[in-house]
Amino acid sequence: MRTLEELAQYYKTQLRPDLMMLDEKRVRIKKKLIPLICLSAVIVIFSFGTAVFFKMDLSVMTVPFGICAILISGWYLKFYRDFAGSFKEQVIKKIVGFIDPGLSYDKDKSVSKDLFLESRIFQDRADRYGGDDFVFGRIGKTDIQFSEINVKRVEKTTSSTGIGLKRRTKTYTYPIFNGLFFVGDFNKAFEKKTIVLPDTAERIFGRLGQKLQSINAFHGELIKLEDPEFEKFFVVYGEDQVESRYILSTSLMKRIMDFRNRNKKDIFLSFVASKVFVAIPYDKPLFEPGIFKSMLDFSEIKKYFEDLQVAIGIVEDLNLNTRIWTR
Repeated sequence: MRTLEELAQYYKTQLRPDLMMLDEKRVRIKKKLIPLICLSAVIVIFSFGTAVFFKMDLSVMTVPFGICAILISGWYLKFYRDFAGSFKEQVIKKIVGFIDPGLSYDKDKSVSKDLFLESRIFQDRADRYGGDDFVFGRIGKTDIQFSEINVKRVEKTTSSTGIGLKRRTKTYTYPIFNGLFFVGDFNKAFEKKTIVLPDTAERIFGRLGQKLQSINAFHGELIKLEDPEFEKFFVVYGEDQVESRYILSTSLMKRIMDFRNRNKKDIFLSFVASKVFVAIPYDKPLFEPGIFKSMLDFSEIKKYFEDLQVAIGIVEDLNLNTRIWTR
């Protein structure tokens, strides 16, 4: 694993020249954005004040909000998208190669929807699926890929206000997962599925939570392990009690716990078709450049580096390069 000291040296010699040019571009874009924000604020405040003064229905605010949304969207399409693309090609791509030369990066692609569904981690429908910042390649003996993905379920409801009246359809979207999704070649032959989920039920409901755990037709039967500490934080489902315990050895459970504690995040894992899937939720985009912060701030580069290390480090953290079973 690369160190922060090595990153600092790489930043000075390889990244800073590109970052200086990108920062000049960032400043120009920011100068275009600030008047747009001010104009949008004036439109909203004036419209709200007018609606209140004349005692109008506040639903009229949808018009000024719509105008502001169009203005901001136009700015994004014309200026920011190109800037973000340049940043990813010139900076994120280089950081990926710096961490491990065996890895490649494509800013526009993502882990496929088929692989996401194959993981069997999330039981909701993936009606809307998208992602970017795709990293792929080989670390040691292990083929890996990961990216940011955003998955949502879509529900439509139809209703009418009376007999003979036109029916109305409303569409609702519900978030399923947003964050990093990792797929690694486990290289240890097994036939059945094993799913490891954050054990929120037991943490919230105690013994009642244990009973709730056992009711999960989608993920399979509840797997009981001999590690009380692990079972405080994770619940395991599978298709074969013996094979699931064989996969989740004492050392692997410890590594999963260490990974969770170090990153201070709930994580989801599954072992399917000799692959390991890891889902790490995030509440923000990870590799998008900021407009209001200098590109030359090393602490920002450090954040991108550390977020990439979380996913790339799974190979070492879970000891994936060690061969135990063969296909």
